Amino acid sequence: MLGIPVFLHPSMLLLALLVTVVYGGYVQSELGLPGPFAYAVGFGFVVCLLGSVLLHELGHAVTAKRFGIGVRGITLELLGGWTEMDRDAPTPRIDALVSLAGPAVSFALGGLATAAAFALPDRTVAGEIAFQLAASNVIVAIFNVLPGLPLDGGRALRAGLWALIKDRNRATEAAAWAGRGIALLTGAAVFTLYRLNVITLFGLIFILLVVFTLWQGAGQSIRLARMTRRFPLVDLSALARPLYAVPSGTPLAEAQRRADAEGRAKDTLAVADASGRVVALVDTAGAAAVPADRRPWVSVDTVARDLGRLPALALGLSGEQVVRAVQAHPGAQYVVTSGEDVVGVLHVADLAELLEPRRTARRPAPN
Repeated sequence: MLGIPVFLHPSMLLLALLVTVVYGGYVQSELGLPGPFAYAVGFGFVVCLLGSVLLHELGHAVTAKRFGIGVRGITLELLGGWTEMDRDAPTPRIDALVSLAGPAVSFALGGLATAAAFALPDRTVAGEIAFQLAASNVIVAIFNVLPGLPLDGGRALRAGLWALIKDRNRATEAAAWAGRGIALLTGAAVFTLYRLNVITLFGLIFILLVVFTLWQGAGQSIRLARMTRRFPLVDLSALARPLYAVPSGTPLAEAQRRADAEGRAKDTLAVADASGRVVALVDTAGAAAVPADRRPWVSVDTVARDLGRLPALALGLSGEQVVRAVQAHPGAQYVVTSGEDVVGVLHVADLAELLEPRRTARRPAPN
């Protein structure tokens, strides 16, 4: 749509089924419609609801494109949707405008649906759908402008803090902690409403699912902010492990013995052809999986990967460029090059340890 790919997450099927059944049953009891027609109306409401969510996300996407930010796609899922952009907003002002564009669309849709609900006759299918669309869009808009990440209002809060303190990462972390506070307050409020019999058990479970999603999203924002703050520390010339090349056909045990003898056990084993040119890298996990008593009879070539099949990173890339390249081409090893020469290998575990030292420190050591 408008040149922007739109994806449906499988969880959306669950939402469609739930809303069709619940709203179909409501229409059947309130308007006295026969079962099949009532559930057809329920499905129609699902389509309208999906359209509202899509228009909300298109508000973000179109505004982002207006300011030169590429949009990779829109994904619709169980609890709403999200828009994936190819880069962050360059200024706090643009960040705020992109963030608030979605709720603005939802408020506009809510206003139109409210006008339609007043204009249409009571206790009719069209009137009921208009009323439900008005309520859902207004509720979504109000909830989304709450000042905490990952909500749109949290992004606007981040933009304001970014403009104030001139540090996007610190602003993101503060807005994310605000998001966690909103999640806790929402959870406490919904438990209170349930105990007062204001909402049903179904409502309690659904809102707690929203609360859990908020908490997780805020945590991801905190993690990302801390990682991004460490991007300037990424230096491929320092992170890349040197190569220790052995001739093609060398037994794995012999290659490892030579590396140990020369004090280069932590270097990356590589395979060189007859001219001494490196042509492949020994896969660390593959080599470790070979039983020790089999290694004298297994050639390094057997557990090696051709250089041409491995993603490459050029020396001189910034930390952000390295992380984006790793995200675009996930893997365990990356060839680091200088011109046409291979100068080392980046192990993704080394990059993770640099960017998230506390997270890797908590990880249990392998047996």
